[in-house]
Amino acid sequence: MKKLRLYLHELLDDPVVTYPAWYLLSPKLYRDENLRETLRKIHLMEFDACVHPAEPSEIFSALRQRNYPIYLEKYAVGYFGGRVMYLESGGWKSMPLSEEAFEMSNWLL
Repeated sequence: MKKLRLYLHELLDDPVVTYPAWYLLSPKLYRDENLRETLRKIHLMEFDACVHPAEPSEIFSALRQRNYPIYLEKYAVGYFGGRVMYLESGGWKSMPLSEEAFEMSNWLL
């Protein structure tokens, strides 16, 4: 399947965070408005409407609803093929299980 580059300038005119300048996505995710909105929040650093989850079940509920929680205020997180993944410019990467991943203060919904 051919991947598409979603350039930051397609999302925003004046981002606060300019890296990465693009994301490599499948055509379906390229059109996903929930993902685009999550990326806008990350690149504008606008987290006022976001909340920290109280427990991991809230994160997984968001993932099941095809929403994209934000991790460490810089990564959109998705759930694909039974794996939790985070988005970098080169595409989706498997999320490492570390102590940080279990700190609810590192997550935004």
